Amino acid sequence: MLNLRAVDLNLLPVFEAAYEERSLSRAASKLAMTQPAVSHAVNRLRGLFKDELFIRQSRGVLPTPVADMVYARIRGALGSVRDAVAETRGFDPRTSHRDFFVSIPHPLGPIIAVRLRERLSRTAPHVDVKFSTRSRPIDLDRALREGSIDAAVDWLAPSGDKFSEVLVFNDALLAMARRGHPVLTLSSLPAVIRSVEFVSLRPRLQGEHPVPALRQFQRLKAKVALEVSEFVEVLMVASQSNLVALVPRSMEKVARAMFDLRPVKATPKWGPIPIKLVWHPRRDADMAHALLREELLIASKQVTG
Repeated sequence: MLNLRAVDLNLLPVFEAAYEERSLSRAASKLAMTQPAVSHAVNRLRGLFKDELFIRQSRGVLPTPVADMVYARIRGALGSVRDAVAETRGFDPRTSHRDFFVSIPHPLGPIIAVRLRERLSRTAPHVDVKFSTRSRPIDLDRALREGSIDAAVDWLAPSGDKFSEVLVFNDALLAMARRGHPVLTLSSLPAVIRSVEFVSLRPRLQGEHPVPALRQFQRLKAKVALEVSEFVEVLMVASQSNLVALVPRSMEKVARAMFDLRPVKATPKWGPIPIKLVWHPRRDADMAHALLREELLIASKQVTG
């Protein structure tokens, strides 16, 4: 077993900064160190982990698979240490320099991110929040457990560990088509299912969907002709073709105004799709994280009305 007394733990924040910044010079600036000092630390880390860790490119560095594995393990641990120190000192949002990473796979994610930044600029001006708004987040459950993602606004409940959550709002599923599409005159759901093909987001899960409203759509056996990776592609394809889009009701105004789509009369009431704010329970007592959650809820409700 490795003796931690033989390891200089001061090297780990250097590794973290180099990994996140993808640049040794930006890591040096972030840590208020000289670039030679950061390069020396990275060389020592290479010896410790017996791996190159970072491969130089024309612009910055590219982490190796070993660096990806190390970052996944230490990011949460370093965050926990920072949280513990911050809690002993007390939390002041006006002076805090905490960093957070938030995942918002919902199509309104980018707008929620903008509103959250605007709010934090007034309530906690030095708190830095980075975002992922990917429609298909990579291994979100694991990232929440390990701390590389601090919170998520999502419609899929994480599996495995018990997570803390709160309802942000209830969404719903809506079928929409381009103006003038023949399906807009149909009032019978069976006629709609027989006569059209759909465009939708590529599902994040295989098999029967855990969200009842989405499971109900699956059971209709509607023909999905095209699956895409990002929601804006759903709207774009529907606006330029005879494919019918599956749209969250919260996006209806955007679909109307920007893509001239119209709701299909025969869209059934598939029930609510709960959109939840989710985080790991070890963050429950973290005052800075509590502020993040509060501001996320307010920003989300500002966007969704």
